[in-house]
Amino acid sequence: MRLGIDVGGTKIEGIALAGRADSGLRPGAVLARRRIATPAGDYPATVRAIASLVSAIEAETTRRGTVGVGIPGAVSPATGLVKNANSTCLIGHSIDRDLEEALGRPVRIDNDANCFALSEAVDGAAAGASCVFGVIMGTGVGGGIAIDGRTVPGRMRIAGEWGHNPLASPRAERPWSEIPGPLCYCGRTGCTESWISGPALAADHARTTGQALDPPAIAAAARSGDAGAAATMARHADRLARALATVVNVLDPDVIVIGGGLSNLDLVFDGIAERLAPRVFTDRFDTPILRPLHGDSSGVRGAAWLWPDEPHSASARAAARPAARGTDGGRRAGASSPERETDHAEPDALGG
Repeated sequence: MRLGIDVGGTKIEGIALAGRADSGLRPGAVLARRRIATPAGDYPATVRAIASLVSAIEAETTRRGTVGVGIPGAVSPATGLVKNANSTCLIGHSIDRDLEEALGRPVRIDNDANCFALSEAVDGAAAGASCVFGVIMGTGVGGGIAIDGRTVPGRMRIAGEWGHNPLASPRAERPWSEIPGPLCYCGRTGCTESWISGPALAADHARTTGQALDPPAIAAAARSGDAGAAATMARHADRLARALATVVNVLDPDVIVIGGGLSNLDLVFDGIAERLAPRVFTDRFDTPILRPLHGDSSGVRGAAWLWPDEPHSASARAAARPAARGTDGGRRAGASSPERETDHAEPDALGG
């Protein structure tokens, strides 16, 4: 059995997926699912809450499982501490080691957008695709990469973080100049996230029309013929296409899956391929751009899939533990990431 935990700003979700050892069940079938509130701003309480959630799911299923955790940030390979997390109470803590101590077993940690991409690559909308770029576009803008059924966190654990690239080809025309762009929470101006996230869409509409509407209301108004709302959605589509084109030119994924709250708006997908095509360095753009098959559950499912194999032997469990840290505070040179320290067999039909 695989357990996945998705740590969000307001909720922590847990899921149990069947594995090969669960006879009579399809690998990946949901055995249990629970949600609890995230302790606001309290790191020790968050660790305890995750441990309690794992215990509750294991008690419900009467099984013990591997544990993968998706977080809205990354564990720095230099320090072993969480960085770049919008749930700021996680920053500066060794969440992998703290959870391993609390649970008494190895734990795999990855960015929540990587988990999303992995879920859709394993048995979701992009099942069977070799290279998948997963987009989470909601309160923020994140991205994750999965190649051949594994996440690609990158050397500095920032692979896929397209939301903090500057918006491509910013427009200077007034009155809606995109230079220098809004201030992002990361301290920079003009980040892609500050232009195409849900709050950014609402802020752009308010700046241009004086109307305070949320994204679903803006999209509904555009569908009803409101010119101001239609213009807002058109600007958002143009910015999204410019930003995605830079990803396609670098990564050339087989499939792009767009999730998050904004993926529920049809207008986000309308005409996106046609807007992308002229900006991609190719004679023909035909990359599928899809909604997630697993919807809001993709992140937590991907966390469970961080263990494509279920280690039963003591040697496998030992091999799965993170590499020892060197005297410089980072992991030893040449040591692989915690997500890569076992020799993975290929998932059975990309599923366990």
